[in-house]
Amino acid sequence: MLSRVVPRIYERWWRPALGRLLKGPLGPSMADEHRLARELLRLERGGGATVLDIACGTGNFSRGFGRVVGPGGLVIGIDVSETMLARAASDTRRSGLRNVAYVRGDAEALPFIDGVFDGVCCFAALHLFADPMSALDRMHAVLRPGGRLAILTSARRAPELLRAPESAFGALSGMRVFGQEELRDALHARGFDALEWQLAGAAQIVAARRA
Repeated sequence: MLSRVVPRIYERWWRPALGRLLKGPLGPSMADEHRLARELLRLERGGGATVLDIACGTGNFSRGFGRVVGPGGLVIGIDVSETMLARAASDTRRSGLRNVAYVRGDAEALPFIDGVFDGVCCFAALHLFADPMSALDRMHAVLRPGGRLAILTSARRAPELLRAPESAFGALSGMRVFGQEELRDALHARGFDALEWQLAGAAQIVAARRA
């Protein structure tokens, strides 16, 4: 039942509410997230870039990228949920965009050849993956050299004494909580450089370039 309801309310209610919990009351709005994603990926209007939107949900970011890259570009949204993808495809058809497509798949096993994307976006999802480090491996692999990665994910902000409750919350909720150093080291180890960082509540927004 929930799997049928969530796609209907995802863009207007579900995702903004979950995002606000993660980012805090003073964190970026959904409109700000869209702008940040475009800026961090260095997308130029009509530039014809090829972009992968991981955990695309109902395709809100995918369609936004499609409008920016123009008819010479291509955006692919990937998600594990059939119902989310069905809604994404339906909304994209209604929008008239012809440069946005959707694939059902897993972030830890992206079904694409290496070096094919100019940009990869993964907003509000990395902390939910069963194996986020494998997902980072695949993100690096599918980016072309010089391609850019944009991530919004959880951030460990608690002082040392409060980290046990924070970790317990993560375990109970199924959400992994990343320390800044942990994510920075993971990106450097995979060959990313030119890292950019922002913190917003319990979230971190990260950009990196495949060297």
